Amino acid sequence: MEYLLFSYPNCSRCEALKEHLKKTPLEGHEYNLILKESKKKIREFLSDIKRDDKGGIIIPTLVVQDGEEVLAVLNNQQELEEWLRSRA
Repeated sequence: MEYLLFSYPNCSRCEALKEHLKKTPLEGHEYNLILKESKKKIREFLSDIKRDDKGGIIIPTLVVQDGEEVLAVLNNQQELEEWLRSRA
């Protein structure tokens, strides 16, 4: 299992989730959505990603995968904690 974290710099919610991820057994990669390569990568998950009421992608977006299978799409540390507990 690994994660892909899509975030923006200077985003307090993104920073909070990054800090929380350090306390979990998960390993993965962060994608800064300022970068073109990161914007291309997030497009791979558009059908899985949650959107707000205006249709915008909710940031941060944490995609947890097992190989090519998307296991979860989470947007904050509470969702991450609940998901981890459900797998224990």
